[in-house]
Amino acid sequence: MPSRKVGGKPTSSDVAAAAGVSRSAVSFAFNNPQRISAATRERILAAAAALGYTPNTLARMLQAGTTTSIGVLLPQRLAQVMENPYYARFLMGVGQICDQEGYTLLLTPPLGDSVLKAIPYAAVDGFIVCGLETEGAEVVELERRGIPYVLVDSDRFENAASVEVDDRGGAHDVARYLLELGHRRIALLSIGPGPDVATRGYRGPLGRRLTGIAEALATAGLAMSDVALAEVPVSRYEGYRATKQLMSAAERPTAILALSDVLAYGAVDALGELGLDVPGDVSVTGFDDLAESAWFRPRLTTVRQPIVTKGRSAASFLISAVRGEDQHPHQFLGTTLMVRESAAKPRM
Repeated sequence: MPSRKVGGKPTSSDVAAAAGVSRSAVSFAFNNPQRISAATRERILAAAAALGYTPNTLARMLQAGTTTSIGVLLPQRLAQVMENPYYARFLMGVGQICDQEGYTLLLTPPLGDSVLKAIPYAAVDGFIVCGLETEGAEVVELERRGIPYVLVDSDRFENAASVEVDDRGGAHDVARYLLELGHRRIALLSIGPGPDVATRGYRGPLGRRLTGIAEALATAGLAMSDVALAEVPVSRYEGYRATKQLMSAAERPTAILALSDVLAYGAVDALGELGLDVPGDVSVTGFDDLAESAWFRPRLTTVRQPIVTKGRSAASFLISAVRGEDQHPHQFLGTTLMVRESAAKPRM
């Protein structure tokens, strides 16, 4: 029996030498067994097993021009992404289509804080690009490499397929609802902006949501400058921390409008710790309508966006592009205001 190779992974050449055959015969044994006799194949497989050799499936797929895998380019590191339940819902939708179509899924976080640098290292047939906040360098690179892609929660780019929700309308609806209840001292828990917001302003979903809120405020004779603003990363703790700070102001807000359900959960935690009732003392609203929001106490008034559908649509678009099928370049999904128990009229 051949001995295991010392000092590195065994190769097809090692198997060929051990079995007394050519490298082509080894390839046939694993990929086209009908090209060689059963006895030769058995000898090759026995030599491979003795050496601990397994074929490089990825290399074979790349040589064939397909990996049967799609990637999700993430805007944050994995630990941050996994902390946000939004992504669990989104990836559920993506996964449903992958299961249906026989594709695997690769999560691709930034490499050294750069989404652009991560692209060459992911062996996938195409990318779902989430939360693109730059001037489109990633799009340029994907097009240069000829890699199919779909944008989600990003700015639109010419000729680029995209899936987005009515962020502007949803944020307008929830802000208007608080105003109609009579709130005028409103605090906004906003998702932390990109690093270059000072030079080019708010863009993408965040920009659209802030525009919707500004439009609702204008109908009540208010402006964004009349709103207390806290910009924080999306986590329950950050919502808690920011709310503690907002409530330390001399003139406390009567309502907190959070641009994420997760931030709203943290706000309710902080208000409870301060001995304040929700919604008796302070109203709280969110954005997303995560599964927890319907049984959270108090049940959260929030904006429902179809997160799972967004993931399904993005994956369907991408796999169609990979297969060279006809494209429907843009999908715009609606939002719905879910009125529950966490918002009420302010105490006079």
